[in-house]
Amino acid sequence: MKKLFKFKYPKLTLLLICIFAAYFVFSLDSVKEFMTLLGTGYFGVAIAGFFFSFGFTMPFAIGAFVTMDPQNIFLSAIVGGFFAMLADLAIFGIIKMSFMDEFRRFEKTKAMKKIISLKPHLGRKIKHYLMYAFAGIVIASPLPDELGVSMLAWLGRIKPLSLAIIAFVANTLGIFVILNL
Repeated sequence: MKKLFKFKYPKLTLLLICIFAAYFVFSLDSVKEFMTLLGTGYFGVAIAGFFFSFGFTMPFAIGAFVTMDPQNIFLSAIVGGFFAMLADLAIFGIIKMSFMDEFRRFEKTKAMKKIISLKPHLGRKIKHYLMYAFAGIVIASPLPDELGVSMLAWLGRIKPLSLAIIAFVANTLGIFVILNL
């Protein structure tokens, strides 16, 4: 049993399995028909938006968005972005409560000290703006939002309202692009 779970990258392997499973599930005609029916209302968009933020459920959310046929793409993107923002705020709360000690230890590693040493060259504000921009791109993309939210939590001083605005705008843009596929 130990050898079965002795992969070098078990989480990435599970993520790839989720992506392939989502592709298989959403290529079935019965699922496409169901999603078309669900996609005409905003309930399905809200559920898919919430699951758009989590790494292992994101492939299924993208599959749902691609197969949906919403009446109003703009409003659907806003609804999906809102529920994805709620999920990101939940992720942020968990990260702030349980991961900050690891962030502090990570800051003391040799690699992070090199990155932090760029601070005098870039300036504090520029470094923060770059981190906000990069985190926003990660949140808007199909990459797991946990990564982008972790970057923002690592800054340490981000307020929940600022995170909510960044997450809402980024997720809404990402979902809008996916709905237009």
